[in-house]
Amino acid sequence: MWNPDKFMENLYDRSAEARKKQTELGREERKALQKEHLRKALVPFEEMRAPLDPILLERTEYDDHVRERVEIGTVTGLRMPVYVLIPKESSRPGELPVNSSGKLPGMLALHGHGYGSREVAGIAQDGTMSVSKGGHNRFALELARQGHIVAAPEMFGIGDRKLLRDTVPGKERSSCNSLTGQLLMHGMSIAGLRVFEALRTLDYLTMRAEVDSSKIGCMGFSGGGVVAAYAAALDERFNATVLCGFTSTYKGSILSINHCIDNYIPGVLDYAELPDWVGLIAPRPLFVESGESDPIFPAGSVREAVGILRKIYRDEGAEHRLQSDIFPGVHEVSGRKIYPWLQSTWQS
Repeated sequence: MWNPDKFMENLYDRSAEARKKQTELGREERKALQKEHLRKALVPFEEMRAPLDPILLERTEYDDHVRERVEIGTVTGLRMPVYVLIPKESSRPGELPVNSSGKLPGMLALHGHGYGSREVAGIAQDGTMSVSKGGHNRFALELARQGHIVAAPEMFGIGDRKLLRDTVPGKERSSCNSLTGQLLMHGMSIAGLRVFEALRTLDYLTMRAEVDSSKIGCMGFSGGGVVAAYAAALDERFNATVLCGFTSTYKGSILSINHCIDNYIPGVLDYAELPDWVGLIAPRPLFVESGESDPIFPAGSVREAVGILRKIYRDEGAEHRLQSDIFPGVHEVSGRKIYPWLQSTWQS
């Protein structure tokens, strides 16, 4: 047969052999090697770092929160809009962990495909407050209502950050494929740029006077889960991580189903499978959520990944810091156990 299926299976097996050799290394040596490779693969943008130079674009007050839109610099030639949601004191839960200086926990809210950060902030496409929860379930807004200072950046290639040709009425689409191809021509990946911009958002969030920098987490859904996982693996300033509709194995999802090209990172399979990359977050708290009927991140692959993660966390002496929820649903955010988990994590 001329189909390439067997060839691709052989490539995966060859990478599996390369990964197996790393098991001969000690745990800390293996983690250091994996993290160094991940940093090289994802973040070649450090030399292009631009000053944040934040600019307040708008500020709107609601009954339970204040919403700001801020613009920050990320890399040379790029500025990024970020929604910042600030809960009002009268609406904060009684159990909210406010520190002695009155500061609140901070969260990055990283959206997936759709119409961008408006979708997680509870804003409809026309700019009004959204009444539809959608697949993202307005999780940035919910995080704010739970008492967090939330920063929701606009992902490169989605929403307001698409190529102009992809904004033509009637021809609108995400720019992921085109931008990925162009970045590859420069030896870069769209995942790497998005991770770097998430870390610049973290830099900005830690500057906010209202934020307790000892309690900062990130939550990502789908394509935002890609970014949240790798960003948290690289940067230990994230004290808690929530991954929704993403955590699985490469073999069980990314390599077996037609996914957006923004999931693919050159060279990573020779060093680790996806659960091992996510496992670099250990021993810090991690919550994995996924829908039982998610068609692109199958529940069987999610359970397999969680099993691998449990072993990693057990080896780190931190099994109690890993929690998961496979809920009755599809490719969407539930949140039914996430928000109580975050509250207990900040209080511990």
